[in-house]
Amino acid sequence: MSLFNSQDILVVGAGALGLCTAAELARRGHGVTVVDPGGTNASAVAAGMIAPAMESAVDALSPDQAELLRRGRDLWPAFAQAAGVALDRDPAEWRGGDAAGMAARLAALGFRRDFDPVRNRVTTDEDWKVDPTQALAALSRGVRRIEARAEALWFEEDGLRLETTAGPVRGDQVVLATGAAAPLAGLPEEVGRLLDLVTPIRGQIGLVQERLTDRVLRGPGAYVAPMGAGSVIGATMEPGERSLVPDPERCARMLEAAWAVLGETPRPLRIDWRAGVRGTTPDGLPMAGSVGRGLHLAVGPRRNGWLLGPLVAATVADEIEGRPSKEPALAPRRFARVS
Repeated sequence: MSLFNSQDILVVGAGALGLCTAAELARRGHGVTVVDPGGTNASAVAAGMIAPAMESAVDALSPDQAELLRRGRDLWPAFAQAAGVALDRDPAEWRGGDAAGMAARLAALGFRRDFDPVRNRVTTDEDWKVDPTQALAALSRGVRRIEARAEALWFEEDGLRLETTAGPVRGDQVVLATGAAAPLAGLPEEVGRLLDLVTPIRGQIGLVQERLTDRVLRGPGAYVAPMGAGSVIGATMEPGERSLVPDPERCARMLEAAWAVLGETPRPLRIDWRAGVRGTTPDGLPMAGSVGRGLHLAVGPRRNGWLLGPLVAATVADEIEGRPSKEPALAPRRFARVS
């Protein structure tokens, strides 16, 4: 079969990391094609948190890791404006539990916070969000897309050939933004080993038609956030799980925690429970950058895919253009030597 398309750069995967990278490369003037089978991915089954402060505090990140998340957040205003993504910068609030401890952790990491001991609440203006549906649509505008599943990648003298269910397509550069999927056939053994380090984490959320809050509210066991004309309740983190079928028991516990965060008496709600599978690396930070001739990774952000999308995109784009990585902490080579 002859090649039906030739592009400078192929991006495999249309989640947050893949589309952010594609949008950044297109903005820089590169020809880009995104290859993805379509359907709902993990980036769509998300609340779209751009939340370096509370994510760092909840996950007990180091100051260096928290600073990296902050740098990712700081790229969002310019990136969102260029891509047409609506950025919600309303303050986020933590309610209940050890709010004093949350305030102390935020302070230790250098994040702005306002602690109200009487109401047992902490507010920060350092955490923002996007609406995943709107963001994915905006990032897709102006980017060529092939709706197909990638199956194999082969190195040739004059580029790379990606075999897909719609036929082969060639690119001078390929970015793998394939989440927790198995490595493609044809990859060098060293790259396959790197991708095998990316393990799945299932996350479950509930989409609610009713507007329960006008800002992000967090607390022990759940968050509630505005989403379009309604709300989203989230989210579980279930390492090793790949099932896309929501677990009623876990969802019920999350809903109970959400009512506590809201400070309301439970009442009937119409909830569309969904599950998505994210990928994570051993250190919880994505792999972003070159892994050989014309091949790059953008995988494994754990639950910070939306937060780190522009940072991963800039890191990959810089390396494609021959610039040194600004974020060596994201280099795939931190896990293995890749020639």
